[in-house]
Amino acid sequence: MPVDFTVAIPTYNGENRLPKILEQLRSQIGVAHLNWEIIVIDNNSQDATARVVSEYQATWSQPWGLKYCLEPRQGSAFARIRAVQEASSELVGFLDDDNLPTPDWVAVAYAFGQSHPKAGAYASQIHGEFEVEPPPNFERIAPFLGITERGQQPHLYEPEKLKLPPGAGIVVRKSAWCQAVPQQPILKGRLGQSLVGGEDLEPLLHLHQAGWEIWYNPAMETYHQIPRWRLEKAYLIRLSRGVGLNSCCLRMINIPFWQGQQVLVRAFFGSLRRIVLHLIRYRVAPLGGRKTQSSFPDLVETCELAFYWGYLLSPFYFFKTRLARQISSLFMARNGASVKEIGSLSQG
Repeated sequence: MPVDFTVAIPTYNGENRLPKILEQLRSQIGVAHLNWEIIVIDNNSQDATARVVSEYQATWSQPWGLKYCLEPRQGSAFARIRAVQEASSELVGFLDDDNLPTPDWVAVAYAFGQSHPKAGAYASQIHGEFEVEPPPNFERIAPFLGITERGQQPHLYEPEKLKLPPGAGIVVRKSAWCQAVPQQPILKGRLGQSLVGGEDLEPLLHLHQAGWEIWYNPAMETYHQIPRWRLEKAYLIRLSRGVGLNSCCLRMINIPFWQGQQVLVRAFFGSLRRIVLHLIRYRVAPLGGRKTQSSFPDLVETCELAFYWGYLLSPFYFFKTRLARQISSLFMARNGASVKEIGSLSQG
């Protein structure tokens, strides 16, 4: 019997988070008419992730399957590519291991895909579930943590303006992905101490370039579990800077080569202007006046400034990433890689 829907859960060291999301998926409603599956993509975890999944498989009594797959290439971009390869269905829904879906998520996700055949991808409404109270004005930087609350009506995203949903809670059409998304991503995901993301947005830009629509579907809802440490100042500043750093890598995906230099120059000077305006607004006292306590930025304003600094440096990060890809291509060529493999590295 054909599989109607696949839920893919990329995870790294998720032994403590996986039980919650697997229990949520075990209890899905409105899916009696569907033949669907769950695939846990273990992205080279160093903890007991494999054992946790194995224990669930041993007692799994649901009619839908629970599979396990190891992806040794580090980076969530590779985990997502592997998930699409392993999926048996046309519609593949991604859930991060810390994003808990509502009980009807699978049913409404499948229904939206059936009613929107031109959608190459469509995204959930994502709410934050916080261990501690977030700082004042947090809604201004909430998207940096993947929180997406864009109203109660479905609508199209605007990829040409880099207005795109995060990868958690998104559903992709496998045939569209295989047609449009290169096997070798530019952005790999947050590795080690680096918080430069964007790997979840990169495939969406390729889908848009191939003519597919990207939708927001508020009927699909998930709850992002945000622990205390993800609201600490040091983490939020690094995260904000990382969001800015990936900007030019993403913008260059759908930009003709001859326009590239103009885009990079505009990004640099546009960011410089925003930094100056931000400093004037929050850090510099009015002309002839004295600094007051309100002149100093709060945490959210500091994060916004970190984002602008990251955006300012993003053209240089783009060139660094491009150089690394070229070196990787040369290395593969010297070690007997096939022409096809080298070609895939230079895409994007």
